[in-house]
Amino acid sequence: MRVGVGAGGADAASLVRKAPQPKGLITPAPTSGPVRIDRYWPSPPISALVRHYWIPRWNLPPGARLRQEVLEYPTANLVIEPTVARLYRAQRGRFSRTLEDVGWAFGVLLQPGTARGLLGVSVRTLPMSADLSALALTAVEPLLADVRGRVQAGDDAGAIDVFEGWLAGQMTEPDDDALLIDEIVSAVEADRDLLRVEELADRFGLGVRHLQRLVGSHIGFSPKWLIQRYRLQEAAAALRNDNPPALAELAATLGYADQAHFSREFRSVVGATPHAYGSLARAEREGTA
Repeated sequence: MRVGVGAGGADAASLVRKAPQPKGLITPAPTSGPVRIDRYWPSPPISALVRHYWIPRWNLPPGARLRQEVLEYPTANLVIEPTVARLYRAQRGRFSRTLEDVGWAFGVLLQPGTARGLLGVSVRTLPMSADLSALALTAVEPLLADVRGRVQAGDDAGAIDVFEGWLAGQMTEPDDDALLIDEIVSAVEADRDLLRVEELADRFGLGVRHLQRLVGSHIGFSPKWLIQRYRLQEAAAALRNDNPPALAELAATLGYADQAHFSREFRSVVGATPHAYGSLARAEREGTA
């Protein structure tokens, strides 16, 4: 079992975006191992709608299985695979997927304000995952055929171009609420001192109830969940470091009243205690897991 954070297992801090990035590969993926995940920035015109693309490919021995568990970002993923294509909204806990045989996926991590604008409904009303063909979208089948053909041929750049052309035809610029929710999520991601819902509301000059409606409509959960998610992503990233901090120090840094409270919340979301999670990460680094 491997546990990561973010779509494709990227660390939260590595994807804080202060300005549109040049289109292209974010970081080269390792060429060895059974699973390769390439990540790409969107083109500047699409960066207001898409955070990044993630394209995993795997080739496992016959009968082998690899379970990957992800503590997701608080936004929706659109994922195209050889036989299915679905929109996934953020999960309350972690998302688990078992890989086997040979396969690939074309993943799109949307900006927090995109899903509501794309579909015209509150994200809170959506199921945790929905077939793209069942949503209020146009030209889905041609998109799927083109993207699948290009990814299968190893043409990631071509698949991204096709997707961006399709997305531009589905919606124009994000509205004011979408831009605001993007700013709110970026603030929580970047500022570890934001620990309370009231502080977040004050930062943006909003009432707490207004903030709750805005976050719930675009993300599907509460502002408290949003803050908790990023702080736990920070904790998971810290515990995977070569020199992880003491748990009491980490809990205090993330604003928890005590280590026991932090440990309970971490376990309820990640599925393992901080100590067990850190031990697993250390064993993976040392090749003994």
